[in-house]
Amino acid sequence: MPHATEDLLRELAPQVLGALVRRYGAFDTCEDAVQEALIAAAQQWPEAGTPENPRGWLLTVASRRLVDQVRSESARRRREDALALATPQSALIGHAADGTPESDRDDSLALLFLCCHPALSAPSRIALTLRAVGGLTTAQIAAAFLVPEATMAQRISRAKQNVKGVGLAVPGRAEHAERLADVRQVLYLVFNEGYTASNGTDLTAPALAVEAIRLTRLLHGLLPEDAETAGLLALMLLTEARRPARTGADGELVPLAEQDRGRWNGRLVAEGVALLERFLPRGQAGPYQLQAAVAAVHDEAGSAEATDWPQILALYELLEGFGPNPVVTLNRAVTVAMVHGPEAGLELLAVLEGEKNLARNHRLPATRAHLLELLGDRAGAVESYREAARRTTSAPERRHLTERARRLEGAE
Repeated sequence: MPHATEDLLRELAPQVLGALVRRYGAFDTCEDAVQEALIAAAQQWPEAGTPENPRGWLLTVASRRLVDQVRSESARRRREDALALATPQSALIGHAADGTPESDRDDSLALLFLCCHPALSAPSRIALTLRAVGGLTTAQIAAAFLVPEATMAQRISRAKQNVKGVGLAVPGRAEHAERLADVRQVLYLVFNEGYTASNGTDLTAPALAVEAIRLTRLLHGLLPEDAETAGLLALMLLTEARRPARTGADGELVPLAEQDRGRWNGRLVAEGVALLERFLPRGQAGPYQLQAAVAAVHDEAGSAEATDWPQILALYELLEGFGPNPVVTLNRAVTVAMVHGPEAGLELLAVLEGEKNLARNHRLPATRAHLLELLGDRAGAVESYREAARRTTSAPERRHLTERARRLEGAE
């Protein structure tokens, strides 16, 4: 399928699903119908050409598939009263599904809120968002997260059942901020998994990172004045800009300090910085804006040695003001080491030794190893690098940590 067609279908998927859910109210059956319409379009459009009104085409096909499901013998007893009988026949078989002014509205924001409903677990929110709003197939999502397709299908099915009966609407003012924060977190988690895969043989899963950026662009377009959404988009762009230099010729991990900055994507850096320059001066900056500001300081430095570490330290201190976050403290320890010396960084790191969220995580011993290496304690660094290598589930990270330990042992 041509990239242009694929991009168009993924852009239209949430709009079509939102229109169907608003009209018929049955999220699970509407989502299945939209997936069938997307498949039909992927098969027909490359040969027959893109329709003059592609959104209307998808809505019409999806509506007909939905009606077919309702009228089928297997589905009739479960769905007919709730769906078909509650909808006039003229609405089911009449004009094109996007022919009325009501269906011209874009329900993408409401759909994002629905997919990130509080009743769902974080993994379910991610899966449902990628499927319903992202337009990814179950197989694509399963492949991205390295789980069997059947497992992902069950996860998505349970998620759809858990939001069954929930109306398609943007939450009221009282819960809007909290639910919007949930949406941002889901997109952030998708991006993180794409930028550094938690397991498997590859360091990154580019398709996930690209999809997270696309969906965050969508959210920013729907809420153009929301500063934290803009901050999240800026963070993704400034981080994604480094991807070309993050791996070597053989797929090995290249640390930030050793990356060829000439390979960074200058267009993404410029876009991310422009977003920050627009929103940061407006007042109280949130966590995503501050993280984006840290990324911008790194990206705008001409070399690792030219990095403005005191500025980054100030930003991390502001970040910690939003509440305890062991990952932020871990990053601040590295920054403290760069500003005040490795001993000061190690003292801060010791505070995290009993942190439950980091008990099995490889980042704590990896950071300790780095600081011990800066201090000149090769034996301690080797031990910590090997401990980190045992903990990580990422093959490229394991190779990198093992190689660091080997090099230090050889230098003794």
